[in-house]
Amino acid sequence: MKITLKLLGLSLLILFFAAPSNAQGPDNIILTEAEDLDNSDQPLDDIVEKRTIVEKRILPYDHVREADIFWEKRIWRVIDVREKMNLPFAYEDRPFFTILMDAAENDEITVYSTEDDKFTAKLQPDEVSAMGATIDTVITFDPETYEEQIQIVRNELNPEDVKRFRIKEVWFFDEETSTLQVRILGIAPLIDVKDDNGNFKYEKPMFWVYYPEARKVLARERVFNFGNDASPITWEDLLEMRFFASYVYKESNVFDRRLQEYLSGVDLLLESEKIEQQIFNFEHDLWSY
Repeated sequence: MKITLKLLGLSLLILFFAAPSNAQGPDNIILTEAEDLDNSDQPLDDIVEKRTIVEKRILPYDHVREADIFWEKRIWRVIDVREKMNLPFAYEDRPFFTILMDAAENDEITVYSTEDDKFTAKLQPDEVSAMGATIDTVITFDPETYEEQIQIVRNELNPEDVKRFRIKEVWFFDEETSTLQVRILGIAPLIDVKDDNGNFKYEKPMFWVYYPEARKVLARERVFNFGNDASPITWEDLLEMRFFASYVYKESNVFDRRLQEYLSGVDLLLESEKIEQQIFNFEHDLWSY
């Protein structure tokens, strides 16, 4: 009886090692549930192929009734990409400005003129493309005939030249949820205007992007996560979580004035912080502790 059991066990062992396994790939590579063989020749620059960003769906905003909003304030901010917290805006593989320009030129999002910040005048993709480049006339000489030739050169705008962005947002208190919320309405890249000698004159916005419409595009673009490389976030996540540094340069007022029109230096920064503190105090004073 013992001999029969030993022979049976030996037979099963031989069959186990001799049987072909469907879970093995070429060169006897055993695949796990989270892995798959890639037929392309390019090696995978990661542990697994990450498709979380590609398959992600953005969450729509909660419906807010007009009757439930009893307090509201509009704020305009400036994001400076040279600040440490804002470095992803400039140093990603695809900078934030490039994402907006490509989406506008491909007619994936609609951009608006800077005549005002109320999104009234739409811009066509060819108009946006013209903003992203300058046309220069260069005189050259033919090396054989030495004849003078005039060439038209198109100079593309360097994304590194866009160092600041404007943000238009609305802070409001929703009575239904008893929460103070904020919604970003628009984003505008700022470029420097220089004279013929290359000296700085002033900065101006290129165009306004209506943010609620651009959320789908921004949700497809991955951005660096300082805390964890295994947990990628998108530009839509970054903006919704407000993972950026900024300062207030304007609040809604009867004169429609910016802070820099009547303040400067340290007073300008103190007034910006004061406006943010007023919003915080408003929510804090609604409750009793």
